Order: sequence, then C-alpha cells, then structure tokens
Amino acid sequence: MSTSPVNSPPEGPKECEEAVNSNRPVNLDLSKFSFPLPAITSIIHRVTGLALFVGVAFVLWAFEMSLSGEEGFNAVKGVMQGFLAKLILWGIISALLYHLVAGVKHLFMDAGIGESLEGGKLGAKITLVVSIALIILTGVWIW
Repeated sequence: MSTSPVNSPPEGPKECEEAVNSNRPVNLDLSKFSFPLPAITSIIHRVTGLALFVGVAFVLWAFEMSLSGEEGFNAVKGVMQGFLAKLILWGIISALLYHLVAGVKHLFMDAGIGESLEGGKLGAKITLVVSIALIILTGVWIW
C-alpha cells in the first residue's frame, strides 16, 4: 500500500512548519471583504449595544448629580449646555434609537417575518432609514 505525497505526514520540523503555514492566509484585510447590508446592520447593532453600555456611565453620573440637590442639578444643567455634552448625549440617544429599531427588526424575524434573503435586505434598509430619520430628529431636538 503506497501513500501519496499529499497525504503523507511531514518528515521534519521544517516540513511541518511549511505545511501548516502554507494553508493559512498571509493577512486578513477586512477592507477587501464586501459585507451585505444585513451584515452591516447587524455589526452596527452590536456596536451600538457596546456604546450604550459605555454611555450608561455618563447618564448615571448626570442622574446622580442632578438628584443630589439643587447645586448638583444646576451643575448638570450647566454641563449639558456645552457642545461636547450635547454631542455625547446625542450619540447615546442615537445608539439607543438604532439599537431599539434593530431590536424590533429582530423581534419581527423571531416571529418569522422577514427571514428570507430578500426580507433580510428589506429589513436592513428599513432599519437604516427609520434609524437615520429618528437620529436626525433627535439632533434637531437636542440643538
């Protein structure tokens, strides 16, 4: 019984190292991949979830300060008048709105609505359009 060279085990450490490395990509360049729209909306959903987790610290600080008394309330009110605070607040609310809209899309999908390829693409488009509209309205409301 003869074995072919393709299936035979490597002889030495150098051959073993070459065999392992020859089947692996040189680097993984994410810019060369073309992600479909549903994948992009899913990634954004995860990123906004992380942003909400981090943004809760800012919101809790503002709530704690504003409830500590009149001095704290006025201090938070003064901070919230600044551009940076408004930008942070808009970012947190934007993340919340996108995460909410994408979550509702997932609830529809859990109910069996929009599970096809075309349904996924349409759901992703609706998620983006509704989220962008709500985010713009929030920006107008904050500023």
